[in-house]
Amino acid sequence: MRRLILLAILMIGAIVVEAVEQGQAAPTWTGMDFSGNEVSFPSVIDGKPTVMIFWATWCPYCNAFMPYLGQIQKDYGEDKINVIAINAKERGIGDPAAYVAKLDFTVIDVAEGDVIAEKYSVNFIPGLMIVDGDGNIAWKRASTELPAGKTVAELWDGQVREQLDLLLAAN
Repeated sequence: MRRLILLAILMIGAIVVEAVEQGQAAPTWTGMDFSGNEVSFPSVIDGKPTVMIFWATWCPYCNAFMPYLGQIQKDYGEDKINVIAINAKERGIGDPAAYVAKLDFTVIDVAEGDVIAEKYSVNFIPGLMIVDGDGNIAWKRASTELPAGKTVAELWDGQVREQLDLLLAAN
């Protein structure tokens, strides 16, 4: 009986998903947008640096950062970067399709992205990262103790812009 319990523990440990780290290839995935169209990664990035945000309507950090993300998209241009907004951990609280429809910037939206979030080891919302044009993780946001609001949104805005500048300069 002890051997069975030990074997079960070892098997559970063997299926733990490792975190996706900077420099590694981003996991591939296929999802659906809010219009019912298929979205496949990495082909959807079309060789451009891509900001990926895993978000939920109830998330105050997401709501604080989205206007900054919109300005990033406008400043850099759709011809230079992509923004992929993956709805995850929604919990049935809000209306993510309506939320995306009200954004005043272009995003590649993905509905019901919990499985994708798991592939990227996103345990907390927002998951925020940048994928380079080759599909590798170029940057991931670090954990913060800052409260939701302008200060943390400005911090992430600066970090995202810095990384995008580095990636675009390298091309």
